[in-house]
Amino acid sequence: MALLSGDMSDRRNKSFAAKVHIDLPLLAGLLILMGFGLMVLYSASGESQLQLRAQIIRLLIAFGVMVFFAWIPPRVYKKWTPLVFSIGIIMLVAVIFVGEMGKGAQRWLSFGGIRFQPSEIMKLAVPMMVAWYFSERRLPPNFKELFVAGFLIGLPTFLIMIQPDLGTSILIASSGAFVIFLAGIKWRILVSLFLFVVIYAPIHWLFVMQGYQKQRVLTFLNPEQDRLGAGYHIIQSQIAIGSGGMQGKGWMQGTQSQLEFLPERNTDFIFAVLGEEFGFTGVLILLATYLWIVGRGFLISLRAQETYTRLLSGAITLTFFVYVFVNIGMVTGILPVVGLPLPLVSYGGTSMVTLMISFGILMGIQTHKKLLPG
Repeated sequence: MALLSGDMSDRRNKSFAAKVHIDLPLLAGLLILMGFGLMVLYSASGESQLQLRAQIIRLLIAFGVMVFFAWIPPRVYKKWTPLVFSIGIIMLVAVIFVGEMGKGAQRWLSFGGIRFQPSEIMKLAVPMMVAWYFSERRLPPNFKELFVAGFLIGLPTFLIMIQPDLGTSILIASSGAFVIFLAGIKWRILVSLFLFVVIYAPIHWLFVMQGYQKQRVLTFLNPEQDRLGAGYHIIQSQIAIGSGGMQGKGWMQGTQSQLEFLPERNTDFIFAVLGEEFGFTGVLILLATYLWIVGRGFLISLRAQETYTRLLSGAITLTFFVYVFVNIGMVTGILPVVGLPLPLVSYGGTSMVTLMISFGILMGIQTHKKLLPG
């Protein structure tokens, strides 16, 4: 009877999850990550907990947005993809002429007192557009189709790069490139693209990259050359992570973070706080949670029933992986600092909502499947 009661309860739970279009395994990973992130942010915020309260409110809003987008069938996304992409391009062009300045960059638009970055829209619009384009054609794509896809990726990437916003432009270019990779690409074309990157890299360094961006790369190669200037962030971050050892110094006991030696400890460098206070064990728990989410995303992609949803879900998952890899890589010193937050752990607003929208789309792809004839 107990077993039967448990089965009936599971069925009710599953039917409720299906009714609201929530994927329970993915939701479990996200909730664990959010809880872990709030605990680390509480420590990183020090005596003032205003950021923690703001983060909780943002998480609740982002969670609600995720549920809303999970409820929308994927066919609706596909139908509106060209319009969303076009609006995003128009707003990026508008940033050039009427965008607001902040921290030396022109990235924001304001409408009715609401200030936002159009580049956040393109994090989803670009992979959606490339997936939409390929879904109407036979795969693998030929050279002409790859050229069109490259233009769809390159145009918004360029408009964001000149704001300047190197980190976001890399993410958007990667999200579109992942769709191309998942669509299938011949090795000859891959070699050609590699040669193009090799030839273009010096041009990009000389004529496109800003001075502070070049300095980030030079600091990455040798942070010791300016220990109290450009290399300070990386050096302090490495000290914090290394001092955590296997078990860490304990929650809210990290000297680098609590004594404020570690800059940006509640945003870009919050991983260093985690490493110092929870040690290698805490890092493994965090990475295992990220791995669970990425693995579930790939499984949803494999089970997708249409080309559009398969390419889009795969690209969303790989882009999320890049978020994690780049942030941890820059904090540990194996990648240049590009100013990307650690997903659902760092303090932030707009990027968090964008990220949760992508997970809502993933859940919608999983739960809006058509019943196939047996």
